[in-house]
Amino acid sequence: MDRFRDYDVVFSGLKNGKHEFRFEIDKAFFQLYDTEQEFTEPKIVGDVLMDKHTTFLEFWIKTSGTVSLICDISNENFEYPIENEIKVLVKFGEEYDDSDEDVITIPSSDHAFNVAQLIYEDVMLSIPMKKVSPNLSDEDLEILEKFEASEPKTEEQESDPRWDALKKLKDKN
Repeated sequence: MDRFRDYDVVFSGLKNGKHEFRFEIDKAFFQLYDTEQEFTEPKIVGDVLMDKHTTFLEFWIKTSGTVSLICDISNENFEYPIENEIKVLVKFGEEYDDSDEDVITIPSSDHAFNVAQLIYEDVMLSIPMKKVSPNLSDEDLEILEKFEASEPKTEEQESDPRWDALKKLKDKN
């Protein structure tokens, strides 16, 4: 975890109240993770606002900037804006526990909280599944319209008789 030390927010010694931190998120940040990224040239800022209370910490993490994506239609690079914000409550306990997505428990003996994973997740959630350049030509848009028109429509499936009895039980409750 030493590779991520640059993303520690040290809270011990700080007074109760709001404190701001800023992290530059670039290619080196994503290289800390051993996964292949769907984008290149990240130019992102992670603004972290921490509100320190006596028994817990509140974090607002806002990521903003751009990444370069490859269009699924034209196969050309385009810049995509990244903007997302998450809020996390950090409380103190016996051991680290992040099983609740909104509340993270860290050991009472910790003096810093690492925000790298939260920034990473915040950025990754901003990347669309379908990457379509805003600069598509008229020809590309026509192809896209034809493709979308040929996609099968999802229709209501007939109910499976094996489940009907269970549905009746559920409806009674």
